[in-house]
Amino acid sequence: MAKDYPDGFVIAPHSHPRGQLLYAITGLMHVMTETTGWIVPPFRAVWIPPGIRHQVSMKGPVQMRTLYLTPGTSAEIPKECTVIEVSLLLRELILNAVDESLDYDPQGRGGLIMNLILLEIPRAHQVPLQIPMPSDPRLVRLCNTLLDRPNRKESFEVLARGTGASSRTLMRLFHQDLGMGFVAWRQQVLLSEAVSLLASGKTVKEVANILGYQSPSAFTAMFRQNLGKAPEGYMYPLV
Repeated sequence: MAKDYPDGFVIAPHSHPRGQLLYAITGLMHVMTETTGWIVPPFRAVWIPPGIRHQVSMKGPVQMRTLYLTPGTSAEIPKECTVIEVSLLLRELILNAVDESLDYDPQGRGGLIMNLILLEIPRAHQVPLQIPMPSDPRLVRLCNTLLDRPNRKESFEVLARGTGASSRTLMRLFHQDLGMGFVAWRQQVLLSEAVSLLASGKTVKEVANILGYQSPSAFTAMFRQNLGKAPEGYMYPLV
């Protein structure tokens, strides 16, 4: 399926009986399930297994290209939601698959394209861009405060005020509800915001300044350590 969406468009929460690979030629997608959020820039795609309720928000005009996979089509496809890198080969396969008719010949060109896609998705590198979301309402209030403004610099104790729980209780809830500490969760938020800003055309220096890093080199070191490459090349096609 090929669909284009304007900046700010939101696809309301829904689910599909089939698995879904969401990919955008241009623009940035923010995909949310009940437990996790992902920022999906160009040359990345998000895999959503069957039955997972999700919402998609567009940042900038988005040219979305979607593949739907019948459950059981491939045992190698990931069993959980994940963001994957889209190689130049997989990108061209997705675009050509969308051009095929819905009743493509399984023994012809369409079938060959689809079968190769099923081989390429499991081979794709998974990208750690997810933001786990809590279920405890007190922790939700704190997390939403940072999601609304990721570059906030207040201490954890200050951020905890008004949540209905002490900072010690919230720190314990981070580990119980999300399986990680506050510092690690906050870094995931900063990484996702960095990718969003880079996709919007901001320079590395501008992003470092917006997110409160002392220097572009400090920001670059954090980015490379977590995502495996420097921010300058992160938005470009893979070879």
